[in-house]
Amino acid sequence: MGSCSGVISMAFMACLVMNSLVFVAYGGDFYQDFDLTWGDRRGKIFNGGKLLSLSLDSVSGSGFQSKKEYLFGRIDMQLKLVAGNSAGTVTAYYLSSQGPTHDEIDFEFLGNLSGDPYILHTNVFTQGKGNREQQFYLWFDPTRNFHTYSIIWKPQHIIFLVDNIPIRVFKNAEAIGVPFPKSQPMRIYSSLWSADDWATRGGLVKTDWTKAPFTAYYRNFNANACVWSGTGSSCAKTNSVSDGAWETNELDAPGRRRLRWVQKYFMIYNYCTDLKRFPQGIPAECKHRF
Repeated sequence: MGSCSGVISMAFMACLVMNSLVFVAYGGDFYQDFDLTWGDRRGKIFNGGKLLSLSLDSVSGSGFQSKKEYLFGRIDMQLKLVAGNSAGTVTAYYLSSQGPTHDEIDFEFLGNLSGDPYILHTNVFTQGKGNREQQFYLWFDPTRNFHTYSIIWKPQHIIFLVDNIPIRVFKNAEAIGVPFPKSQPMRIYSSLWSADDWATRGGLVKTDWTKAPFTAYYRNFNANACVWSGTGSSCAKTNSVSDGAWETNELDAPGRRRLRWVQKYFMIYNYCTDLKRFPQGIPAECKHRF
């Protein structure tokens, strides 16, 4: 059996290894943790590896991915989104495995005209199937300052957080036949690209290329997570020290109140209530309270 190395702030994770070593990742050096994968120098790492930027112009967008794959954990990243007229642009930040039956956990930030709010689009794919969208307005301007966007991924649930405020919980509903992402390790990806055929008001508002280049910024990446290091490895946690929503199976009472606040005042679309989209009945996970 392998062992975990490294100390996670406020929490400890033990990793169960079947065939090879799995360990805990932490820190935030973009040179060490990520590769710029496309965009022909439109992606840049600077400030000693502490800051990363992606840019989009009329020729190309850009993107990066993590060097490591993860299987369960908490992923945090601070982003400052494209300022000004960002209509038609999409800044995507997500976890994903590969292949036609991939799993994926998405944040997508849909740009808008100057003065109009961004839309935060979330989705969960399991075995290649998504269609689990929830969308939100944010309660701040995400272009003025950096804000923290987090994913807590556990066998029991996935929690999306903004500045440590939960906005969405996707619970494991395998008991009623709903697949849950739990066996495919995922990399962290981000990209900035043009989707003006759908991103802003359903494609009615197009990208104004006279405003290019469009640039988003990233800093303070942190992964309190098990790192996949070979076929057959898996992660499990034992003797964990409490770390709020990450270390418990459910949100605590303040977390549930914050979640209700966000969903009451800032949610603008929920697939679970879209009866026109699902005339044969809403998805199974929407019918149950767990």
